[in-house]
Amino acid sequence: MSTLVSVDLTANDATPQFRPGQFYMDGKTGKGYRYYRFDNGAGNVAAVAGNFAYFYAPSGASAGATTTVTMDLSDSAGVGAGVFQAVLTDQYYGWFQVSGDATLTTALTAGADGNALTPVGATDGTLDVSALVTDDICAVAIDASAKIVRLRCS
Repeated sequence: MSTLVSVDLTANDATPQFRPGQFYMDGKTGKGYRYYRFDNGAGNVAAVAGNFAYFYAPSGASAGATTTVTMDLSDSAGVGAGVFQAVLTDQYYGWFQVSGDATLTTALTAGADGNALTPVGATDGTLDVSALVTDDICAVAIDASAKIVRLRCS
């Protein structure tokens, strides 16, 4: 098993520098990250560092993509992928936080501390409170007013 070192979490790579889907654990913080390709989606929704990404599923129909993500909620099947670590260019590669505590850039659509969070019912780049057992629970609100969540995307 090899260990990744000197990972630039804010990289915006035109060509993949790691295997798409590659996992990296920061030994100092205990936070987990995955390396994905970014797609603006049909809505041409640009990346925002600190916002939420979803697995790419054109028009909401999943084709089993697990290494391409989008911030265009309408081009996802409501499955959370992680939090952008940088502003990525369309079709470029970068790192997304998938586990540990994260502070989001954009406020949750709704919710209170302790609520299970899902992309379902949210707006682009955000999360909402889970209402159904079929929702993808990808985070829990730690401090909703401060936009702090504990990620469960790995």
